[in-house]
Amino acid sequence: MAKLRLFASAREAAGVAHGEFPGATVGEVLDAAVASYGRTFEGLLPTCNVWRNGEPAERDQPVVDTDEVAVLPPVSGGSGASR
Repeated sequence: MAKLRLFASAREAAGVAHGEFPGATVGEVLDAAVASYGRTFEGLLPTCNVWRNGEPAERDQPVVDTDEVAVLPPVSGGSGASR
């Protein structure tokens, strides 16, 4: 099973920071995560970047048991300093 790491709002939507899911492709791993984590997580995915082993990934990329798939939502905000 591939390792799934979740960051920021993806972690909040899933309620966990990581998990392990079966799948032969990145998309299958994400689909298994959606089945486990639900609609809020599913709704967030289209806005996220997905990486496999530290490189940008597409849904059709193959994965093996030693791979790590990471879901990174867009970053917003700033330093908070005013001018």
